[in-house]
Amino acid sequence: MNTKKSNDLFSRAQRLLVGGVNSPVRAFKAVGGAPRFIKKAAGPKIVDADGNTYIDYVCSWGPMILGHADAGVIETISARAALGTSFGAPTELEIDLAELVTEAFPSMERVRMVSSGTEATMSAIRLARGATGRDKIVKFAGCYHGHSDSLLVKAGSGALTHGVPDSPGVPAALAGNTIVAPYNDLDAVAEILDADGPQIACLIVEPIAGNMGVVPPADGFLAGLRELTGCHGILLIFDEVITGFRVAHGGAQELYGIKPDLTCLGKIIGGGLPVGAFGGSAEIMEQLSPVGPIYQAGTLSGNPIAMAAGIATLERLKEPGVYKELDRLARSLAEAVHTAAADQKIPHRINRVGSMLNLFFTDRAVETFNDVMTCDLDRFTKFFQAMLDGGIYLPPSQFETWFVSLAHGDGEIEATEAALARAFEQIK
Repeated sequence: MNTKKSNDLFSRAQRLLVGGVNSPVRAFKAVGGAPRFIKKAAGPKIVDADGNTYIDYVCSWGPMILGHADAGVIETISARAALGTSFGAPTELEIDLAELVTEAFPSMERVRMVSSGTEATMSAIRLARGATGRDKIVKFAGCYHGHSDSLLVKAGSGALTHGVPDSPGVPAALAGNTIVAPYNDLDAVAEILDADGPQIACLIVEPIAGNMGVVPPADGFLAGLRELTGCHGILLIFDEVITGFRVAHGGAQELYGIKPDLTCLGKIIGGGLPVGAFGGSAEIMEQLSPVGPIYQAGTLSGNPIAMAAGIATLERLKEPGVYKELDRLARSLAEAVHTAAADQKIPHRINRVGSMLNLFFTDRAVETFNDVMTCDLDRFTKFFQAMLDGGIYLPPSQFETWFVSLAHGDGEIEATEAALARAFEQIK
């Protein structure tokens, strides 16, 4: 496979951009080699600067649930852009998108639009602290909630990939207000809340941990968090930046029947454009300015192009059978991975919830952060490179999630199955 242009672009980028990229995991540091520079995309496929075509299971890290360059979304964006790209003033589009969000997430009686998932989680925690008058927060090891200071402690995603789960630059005073619990360990959470409950403003959790691979909640885990936080007057925040509108129309809280106090959503609600949102009950949310004293603002919040793209996307996701089809495709992909690995007698586990899945190279169940950290990273690197050479674009990290879109079809799954057979043969 010729990658000369990507290699040249990476060399050029390294002279101008830190590490040659604008987000660390893109640098391929965990898997070796130079990253592919993407030129265009359509449906389930992306094309790099050298003209190589790949079946894409990254989907811009999840939000391209309709596939790339969906005709309806692109048409909407083009029409909206012709009317102006940014106003810094209210538009009707913000209301229309908020109605779609609150319809899917009844726990979000009031919504505040922002420009990223990081901004959503950061703002939700500020709101929780202001509403409760408490300073401490609880998060889980291996769960990533963006790169704000309070949350970059024992984080997942790129922080794990690059070996810096506790980043320099995070003030010790802030880190001291962040308590880290083990994911899927309800007893440990109970001990923490019993010891520090009166000082804890909120507990934030990925209801399905998608930043250390895919680690589903254990039976009763989320319900237990809901009960424990309620007993201590602690706000429960669901970070559904990945899972919102992905595992079900109403996200993980619909799937598991849990009502959090606050919910954070990401760029899927903007059709993949830079959007985020957080919301909760009217009582809590109306403590935000301009109604209440807790300040949060953003010039690009509610950007009209992003709102329009989000409306076009979420309207499509209301159509009958959408999530059934996503589940079918993801199940077929998971079965293809398992069959190919089993044929070569390679130890593996596949975790899947809806259209989120991941392959772990291990002979044990993957249910906790510690389980994830026992996986064979060297074998993953070899597998990743073999799949890339075979025209399959996977997340360049063992700790990230594969995603299926509605643009993927049986033909893409069959092509992936053939690439899997060749890749596992190479790395056995």
